[in-house]
Amino acid sequence: MPFLELSIACKASEEARVETALNELGALSVSLLDAADAENEKAILEPGVGETPLWNDIVLLALFDAGTHEGLLLHALDAYDSGIDWSTATFRTVEDQDWERAWLDQFEPMRFGTRTWIIPWHREAPPEAAGSVIIRLDPGLAFGSGTHPTTALCLHWLDGLDLHGKDVLDFGCGSGILALAALKLGAASATGVDNDPQALIATHDNAERNGVGRALQVYLPDAEPLRQYPVVVANILASALIALHDTLAARTQSGGVIALSGILKGQEHEVLAAFAPHFDALTVTQQDDWIRIDGRKR
Repeated sequence: MPFLELSIACKASEEARVETALNELGALSVSLLDAADAENEKAILEPGVGETPLWNDIVLLALFDAGTHEGLLLHALDAYDSGIDWSTATFRTVEDQDWERAWLDQFEPMRFGTRTWIIPWHREAPPEAAGSVIIRLDPGLAFGSGTHPTTALCLHWLDGLDLHGKDVLDFGCGSGILALAALKLGAASATGVDNDPQALIATHDNAERNGVGRALQVYLPDAEPLRQYPVVVANILASALIALHDTLAARTQSGGVIALSGILKGQEHEVLAAFAPHFDALTVTQQDDWIRIDGRKR
């Protein structure tokens, strides 16, 4: 299946704004290139965990559905953030096998916290991963591999919890990487919720291949059973977190914990204000330009 690829060059200082706008307008994936290497397609699909690109000039590549109208997309992006010169963007049609090959070339085993590893199926587990929790993933289109700081922040948080026997809600589950990690870390069950049916398919498939399919349920938001959880994680965008603050608070049981990510530096104040009426001990953790907020339900 082909995809529409948008390519746009920007300064490193603008990267987070450009990436946020692309994600808000429905990008299936966003990858990064050093502008100096862009012609050679030496892709660094996302910065490695704990790393920031050292390049001054960056090219962002965003995949959209093949039927996306280029002109309307540029108009919407300009309306979302007129401070970026979107007129420099170029488009081409790419096949999904191009993406998967590049993704496979770059994805390395990664550790989060003290005991959690994300390892691609085609790679051997490193010796230092012996005895750890291992989640295996295949390349996917924008469902999340753990390399982005927002996902890394949530994985570190889950790694530090005692999840044994607990039920976990992964709201905005994407690939299901957080739900899978929770189950591998001892959770009794996990529920994944996403508004993209393809994400639910990816989550289910990843759970089956990791041997935890029976403990995972996936739902579209309208079909999600109304219940409360002792552990809730939502790795979505700040605007969505704010809009869903009542829903997420209602899904967290009294005394339960929540982690909120997908928040750009500078957006945390609005998110804190939205969740403060429901949660105590709200803590802000930053990695690169991204923020995680976690706290405990009153």
